[in-house]
Amino acid sequence: MHLSRYALAWAGPALGIFFALLLAWRVLAGDSGQPPLAHFVIAWATVLASLLAGVAALRSRASPALACMLQAGALATASSALGLQQWHLVFKPLAMVCALLAVALSMHRHGATRSGWLLLAALAASLAGDVLLMLRGLFIPGLAAFLLAHLCYIALFKQGQRWFALRSALAFALLLAAAMYTFLWQGGLPAALRLPVAAYVLVIALMAAQAWGRWHEAAAADRPAALLVALGACSFMLSDSLLATNRFVQPLPWAQLAVLSSYYLAQVLIVVGMLCTVKRNTA
Repeated sequence: MHLSRYALAWAGPALGIFFALLLAWRVLAGDSGQPPLAHFVIAWATVLASLLAGVAALRSRASPALACMLQAGALATASSALGLQQWHLVFKPLAMVCALLAVALSMHRHGATRSGWLLLAALAASLAGDVLLMLRGLFIPGLAAFLLAHLCYIALFKQGQRWFALRSALAFALLLAAAMYTFLWQGGLPAALRLPVAAYVLVIALMAAQAWGRWHEAAAADRPAALLVALGACSFMLSDSLLATNRFVQPLPWAQLAVLSSYYLAQVLIVVGMLCTVKRNTA
């Protein structure tokens, strides 16, 4: 099996995260005796995701930094769902740090571009939002950080494209945003948060619409990567909708599992799609 030097350089950190996951699972099983079926499934699904990411890095199907992002995201999701708060505090920010590293290394290899800097800015703002939302009493600053991240994503998706080229996607995204905001308002959204949440809902809808417009105008060879980005934007909308429903309307079963899995899926799809576009354009 061919192993690139780049994959070899990152095999240690990737495998280290994988073994940390195995350790987390062993601690869970050892502390609780026979774990509930749902806990068992989550633990083994996370082990499988981490193993697949590590194998992909070793086979040069994914960069080692991207594999680490996938593994850390799986660990952050599982640790939150299983109540392992100390693990969650480590792996949630680590996932976005790995994403930043993956993009920075790609820029070093293929050259720095405006799109690359915008992607870095969006990921850095997401990292700040992750940290702030983990701390009590900092929901508004966390919301502002993610608002900045989505503005950076809108600017990123605008590069070389028209504004909202697919008008049907814009109309549909705005309709969904209006329905979601109405649902939150009627569900008990606090008065102090109505304006910030309205701005956030509007911005994320515009981000998704711009992503689909980018896909609509992409050349045939760029469409698969652009589709990943557009699907990532939709996954962002899903994650934020679940988060808001759980926080302001009613608690959802396994809310953290659903919110974080869709959140990391969104980030991974956007990062992979943008890096594929950069790689193709510089090949």
